[in-house]
Amino acid sequence: EYYAAAPAQWDAPMVSRPRRPAPSRARRKPRRSPLPFLALLLGLALFAGGFLMGRVEAAGNRAAQAAAGAGAASGGPVRILAVPGAVHSGTEDAPASGEAGGTSDSRDDWNLILVNGDHPLPQDFQIPEFTQLINGHAIDKRAYPALQRMMDDCRAAGLEPTICSSYRSWEKQEELFQRKVQSCLPQAGSLEEAEEQAAVWVARPGTSEHQAGLAVDIVDKSYQLLDERQEDTAVQKWLMEHCAEYGFILRYPTEKSDLTGVGYEPWHYRYVGEQAAGDIMSRGLCLEEYLENA
Repeated sequence: EYYAAAPAQWDAPMVSRPRRPAPSRARRKPRRSPLPFLALLLGLALFAGGFLMGRVEAAGNRAAQAAAGAGAASGGPVRILAVPGAVHSGTEDAPASGEAGGTSDSRDDWNLILVNGDHPLPQDFQIPEFTQLINGHAIDKRAYPALQRMMDDCRAAGLEPTICSSYRSWEKQEELFQRKVQSCLPQAGSLEEAEEQAAVWVARPGTSEHQAGLAVDIVDKSYQLLDERQEDTAVQKWLMEHCAEYGFILRYPTEKSDLTGVGYEPWHYRYVGEQAAGDIMSRGLCLEEYLENA
């Protein structure tokens, strides 16, 4: 055995001391290690914890099954509404639509929500979270990174894109629609006819993609009129060629008005995700056609 001198003796002069006889190993009582006993206690604690967790989980499963049975009995399917209008079947832990193990119905994806005259948003529609843009504009936070990249790259190409419209509340959409109705009244034979004419250019409240927080109107800074000549600007030519790379589509092409119910808008871009955008733009589809064949 080796012994270290006490700290006070480290620098002391060496003194000859008689060597102590080593203790007899035959007479020494072996020390028992406490490790086996501690391991036994730890094992028992883990077993008890696992047993209790199992009982809690089983009780939770029984409660969930009872709730599901109650929903089925009442005739209502058990669903989780992540976003109003974007319905996903299953539980909160289930993979999102389009992911491995998830539902294959792309129409349930938040970024592919269809908003038009036949598919209006509920008046209490809520976007999970906004990202505020300059000049009072806003967009769904999930679409913001792609929008920012698209705008940055467009500017890097020497152009000046300007967002002139983005998210709109229900009240704002109502105000815009009624303003358009009033401008159509002098040429219309009735209020109903004026509303039909107005709806071709300004969506009725609840039927505008701007209310879903996924659409932006982008114009060229050098030409900020919302008319067909917007398509001839350098900004629109760049956006029409590259928007799909960022997950955006030209939502209302000129030849699709009969399907979309909206007149040609060469300034209106809608976020749908890169995969869908590439398919839609390369095949010359509108969102209605894409979702119908999805």
